[in-house]
Amino acid sequence: MLSFFSPLVYIQISPNLLTLKNLKTGLEISEVAEIALSLPPKPKVILGAGAQARLASASEPAQLIQPFAHPRSLVSDFASAEALIRIQLQRVLGKGWLRVAPSVVMHPLGNPDGRFTQVELRAFREMALGAGASTARVWTGRPLANHELLSDPAALSGGKWE
Repeated sequence: MLSFFSPLVYIQISPNLLTLKNLKTGLEISEVAEIALSLPPKPKVILGAGAQARLASASEPAQLIQPFAHPRSLVSDFASAEALIRIQLQRVLGKGWLRVAPSVVMHPLGNPDGRFTQVELRAFREMALGAGASTARVWTGRPLANHELLSDPAALSGGKWE
């Protein structure tokens, strides 16, 4: 019953771009996959995410991280990736006093040699749960349309649920 109130968010991940779509409201955010963190000796503080990350790093010393850009894997920095997804989830869900945790479909894009490993697939699922999702599923394959995400997941072809 609570799943009726829970929004569904579709997240497409590529090395340079992170796209989130709230299927309940239709709001879609597509931004560069970057996060800016403060430099030591200060404690690590998030200065900006997405397009704001570059602006923040230009105005003060910061470490600019692309958490999905690595030559051998789509996940290069798990903690930064989780923080980036958390910030962007908050943006796509909006502010609210009492907000229900969303259900998330993570869709890593790209075609690594030999497919994604079980470690990578678990990392995507754990990222979504750590970022505030109530449930998380990982889809590998072609991009999904809204009506496919809202229909029976077992009926989908052209990809695989992990």
